Amino acid sequence: QVQLVESGGGLVQAGGSLRLSCAASTPTFSSYAMGWFRQAPDKEREFVAAVSRSGTSTYHAGSVKGRFTVSRDNVKNTVYLQMDSLKPEDTAVYYCAADRTTLSAYAPRLRAEYDYWGQGTQVTVSS
Repeated sequence: QVQLVESGGGLVQAGGSLRLSCAASTPTFSSYAMGWFRQAPDKEREFVAAVSRSGTSTYHAGSVKGRFTVSRDNVKNTVYLQMDSLKPEDTAVYYCAADRTTLSAYAPRLRAEYDYWGQGTQVTVSS
């Protein structure tokens, strides 16, 4: 069982930045690809970004590409989401997720691929 704890959410004005962190409680963190998803009120949970086990491969949704950057630190067992140029439509609960995969360079994008989920952190962007 892997526990994931997100932090770093909050209230920010449009154009501002936030950095989300997700700490994983497993000594085998480098065995997991990691992803970020978000869910706005009355909407489906959607993919935001993912990073492979090694950190060498990343994938970002089109809506955040060029503004958000996913990264990881396999020594600190933590994955990050740097969010710049935030927009009101980025307002959502952000979740991190872990996928135990044997593919070292794979960054999964589908919800069904992930095995563990955090509780989420609220991000609110005011206009």
